[in-house]
Amino acid sequence: MKIKLLFAFGLLSMLVLTACQSGSKKTANGETLVMIETDYGNMKVKLYNSTPNHRDNFIKLAKEGYYNELLFHRVISGFMIQGGDPHSKNAPANAMLGGGGPDYNLEPEFGKFHFKGALAAARLSDQANPRKRSSGSQFYIVQGGPVSADMLQGMAAQKGITYSQEDLQRYQSVGGTPFLDNEYTVFGEVIEGLDVIDKIAGQPTNEANRPQQDIRMKVRVL
Repeated sequence: MKIKLLFAFGLLSMLVLTACQSGSKKTANGETLVMIETDYGNMKVKLYNSTPNHRDNFIKLAKEGYYNELLFHRVISGFMIQGGDPHSKNAPANAMLGGGGPDYNLEPEFGKFHFKGALAAARLSDQANPRKRSSGSQFYIVQGGPVSADMLQGMAAQKGITYSQEDLQRYQSVGGTPFLDNEYTVFGEVIEGLDVIDKIAGQPTNEANRPQQDIRMKVRVL
């Protein structure tokens, strides 16, 4: 009996250890990875540990299946692609979107910049939202374009931001939307699938910037 119990306990320990080891994948820096799947390809995203509230909220919603079958409902070529409105799931073609979300907002967690591929939280305008609190679910992914050194210097002076040399080089080569820095919370970035952003951003849209053909997403934690 003791041998059987010890064997059973050992087997249970191995199962628990295996379950723990098969949990969420992380980067070398311990950042959680998620996959945003679309008909135009997949985008692998790492979520920053420096924005824990936004990170944890995104993980929670993804695990609940909140984002599955929602649309990228607002697409502006050369700027960004936006999704996460729960009203978009079964929205008719002429529906105005962008006002949906859970019954909470998130306090801003500024500090990361809007390079191409940045995952950032959408929010209401400053007039309606002077604290710059983030939507509970809506997000956008930056496309942008290369930024000149002069523009970056002017932006840095205007916003009181000190960009490192690496930041400046990244904006000038990869591109982004630096005018949004310290205005919206960036809480992750696409590390694989930057071309998918370009494909989605290039789709024809109506006057409200909604793609003429629905672009649905599925978000899962890796």
